[in-house]
Amino acid sequence: MLRYLALLLLFTTIISCEKKAEKKEEPKKIEKKEPIIKEFGFIFNDYEVIRDTIKSGDNLGLIFDKYKLPDSLRTYDVIEKVKDSFNPRMIKIGKPYLLFLDKKEPKELKALVYVKNKIEFAVIDFRDSIQVSNKKKATSLKRRTIAAEIEGSFSETLAKAGATPALASRLAKVYEYSIDFFKIQKGDKFSTTINELYIEDSIYVGVESVESTYFKHRGKDFYAFPYKLSSEQKIPDYYDEKGNGLKSMFLKAPLDYFRISSRFSGKRFHPVQKRWKAHNGTDYAAATGTPIKTTASGVVERAGYTSGNGNYVKVRHNGTYSTQYLHMSKILVKKGQYVSQGQVIGKVGSTGLATGPHVCYRFWKNGVQVDPLRLILPSAEPMKEKDKEQYLKHIEPLKRELDSVMTNKFKE
Repeated sequence: MLRYLALLLLFTTIISCEKKAEKKEEPKKIEKKEPIIKEFGFIFNDYEVIRDTIKSGDNLGLIFDKYKLPDSLRTYDVIEKVKDSFNPRMIKIGKPYLLFLDKKEPKELKALVYVKNKIEFAVIDFRDSIQVSNKKKATSLKRRTIAAEIEGSFSETLAKAGATPALASRLAKVYEYSIDFFKIQKGDKFSTTINELYIEDSIYVGVESVESTYFKHRGKDFYAFPYKLSSEQKIPDYYDEKGNGLKSMFLKAPLDYFRISSRFSGKRFHPVQKRWKAHNGTDYAAATGTPIKTTASGVVERAGYTSGNGNYVKVRHNGTYSTQYLHMSKILVKKGQYVSQGQVIGKVGSTGLATGPHVCYRFWKNGVQVDPLRLILPSAEPMKEKDKEQYLKHIEPLKRELDSVMTNKFKE
């Protein structure tokens, strides 16, 4: 019996020791390290960082006055030292800024970063002597070609194709002389090669440039390639696959985005006067404040106000053509002023005899008001033969790429 009791005691002791050993071997808790945050040239972990935005009434002086500046600097002295590199008056309401404060002395300001846009920012650095630097984030371009068939709106189609809907306005600008983008219909097809801008290869900024594009609209082919005829030319013009300029003497419309609310007509019921009369213009409805562009270059013949027209501008383009823009909320040009095609001459409004915000666009040919949507308007000056050979050589691979993508996308 004693023997069995001794064995039982030994067995119990062994189990107890094993349990103690198990408790001792429990894994140690690993403390998570704080992630390192780097941006604008600073390691955020080294500072107390405050993010804020410029509010109405804010200025550099008010911001600096809330904190202790190094070396007993006065706010006035700082602004005087930085004003040549960073104009304090240029800060805008709504723009973000960051304050980097000393961790041990949270009221001591080490640096201020003012964010101008997604890429550009300014740094006022107090860590050594006062230094101001205007910097840009590292960016890269990614090139790709997309193709799609119009199903819903153009913006929706672009989104489904993996492109930003903002590309719609870029392409509308390219074809502003040849395609009315409000008449694009289901079944139209397009392909376009674009360069897209990214910050540090990962943050999408937007479309940097359109390298080439093609539209099949109502059964007709529309190619467009940007090209500079000289090194002095800052902004390229667009030409088709044969070297013909897409630019016309007149824009298709005086607005970028619009809805035609009333067309040129010999008989229309006037919504204000409540009677039938001729409507010798085309009404483009848009939000109040929308920029109105002159459709062709010329000289402002009249700029003023009448009870019917409201605020209006009339532009004489040459001995044959004149245009007029009615019901503006604001006039931005003066009589006798020369205006370039596409220049903003006013803002959409509802002054005069108008029931809502729009611009009534009127068009004269040889002194007679006509419907510009029914006219075959004159084109711009064609490309010279000496330039065409080089141009056609330049666009050959671009056109081949567009055609290849279209063929592969829409194989029957």
